[in-house]
Amino acid sequence: MASSRAVPNPVFRRLRGQRSPAEFAAAVRRAAREIGEQVACDARYIGRVESGEIRCPNYAYERVFLHMFPGLSLTDLGFAAREHVRGRGARATAAEPAPEITIRNDEESDVLRRAFMTSGTATVAAASLGLGGLGTIPAPRAGGRFGEAEVEAVEHAVRQIRLLDDRHGADGLYRRAAEPLRSAYALLDAGSALRRSTTDRMHTGAGELALSVGWLAHDSGRLEDARSHYAEALATARVAGDPALEAHAFSNTSFLARDAGRPREAVRAAQAGQQAAKHLSSARLLSLLALREAGAWAGLGDRTACEEALGRAHTLFARGPADADPEWMSFFGEPELEALEAQCWSALGDWTRAARHAHRATLLQNPHFTRNLALYRAQLAVDLARGGSPEEAAAVGQRVLDLLDDVQSSRIEAILAEAARVLAPQRGTLSVAAFLDRRRALGDG
Repeated sequence: MASSRAVPNPVFRRLRGQRSPAEFAAAVRRAAREIGEQVACDARYIGRVESGEIRCPNYAYERVFLHMFPGLSLTDLGFAAREHVRGRGARATAAEPAPEITIRNDEESDVLRRAFMTSGTATVAAASLGLGGLGTIPAPRAGGRFGEAEVEAVEHAVRQIRLLDDRHGADGLYRRAAEPLRSAYALLDAGSALRRSTTDRMHTGAGELALSVGWLAHDSGRLEDARSHYAEALATARVAGDPALEAHAFSNTSFLARDAGRPREAVRAAQAGQQAAKHLSSARLLSLLALREAGAWAGLGDRTACEEALGRAHTLFARGPADADPEWMSFFGEPELEALEAQCWSALGDWTRAARHAHRATLLQNPHFTRNLALYRAQLAVDLARGGSPEEAAAVGQRVLDLLDDVQSSRIEAILAEAARVLAPQRGTLSVAAFLDRRRALGDG
């Protein structure tokens, strides 16, 4: 919520030039992808910067803006020095009163950074961000109305959950993330907004939050909980008539069905997602859904259908990113493409081919996204072990163990356990024994 004393940022407005706020936001997202960063930039964010509501961007946005405008500093871009806006207390002075409803804005990343630096665990970081009973999302107003503040709080919760999951995995987050989800649906159940656009945004935000919480359940091994959350998101998408949310829900449902050993359901969900997404102008979304279908066909042992779906996925991916790509798809770059293809060949028993793609995924992955790097390496360890390369598998397994202090993911640990199971008969090899012993000592055996 903007302060009544916000000072506009005319410098940033001039840099936008003739582009609309939405067009400029798309350029920011493209620049972020160029440097492997994740920002949830839209026209509203640009408006908040230009109005002076955001006096200094968070560190992710800072890196993106400095990449877009090389040679310029934050002050050159019209922002205030970070030390002048650090924390809400510095902004809530007598001349600039704090707003009635406190919502954590995008620029308030210092809390997140300190939580990572001091704790190293997702649980403490989540608590610091209010992902629990700490009031991140406001309660319904009298009369059941909700407005911009409540919608932004829901959208912010989605971004924070995704950020924490990227860095630390799901296990320490799931229980806390369920609280903002309950709050979001309580707002929907309590009433509606004055404007239809606000109601639509709340439906989309609540649905995306259900998918984010569902993914945390999925990644931490709570598959039935995940299925319930994904179904809730799909129902919300249907009520709201939101094909993008529907496609996302089907994508997650397909992935879950494959992991749960229901490959035919996974095929149907992936195909339904492609039907929902066909008019959304996002080749990358269709590519991901084709990969979901390929993985499902691999689970059924149908190599021909799998290869056909993989071909479609690569053709669509080659069309490149687009402004219509959903925000949640920021994870889907070439590393994920390689990793998902590796899973297909692994399911089909082609270990050498699987290992080749899994290795490429580890090389391409930005180390900033620790969870995905650990996942790709764990998959590579399994493929190498099954393919008859025990020493290489053990070496990669050791690198996964190096990351498990920061990553809490039952899914990654289960993959690594499978690698250890396959390697166990090779314990006579020194490097294999070292990996197995270290894994046991860490409490994973």
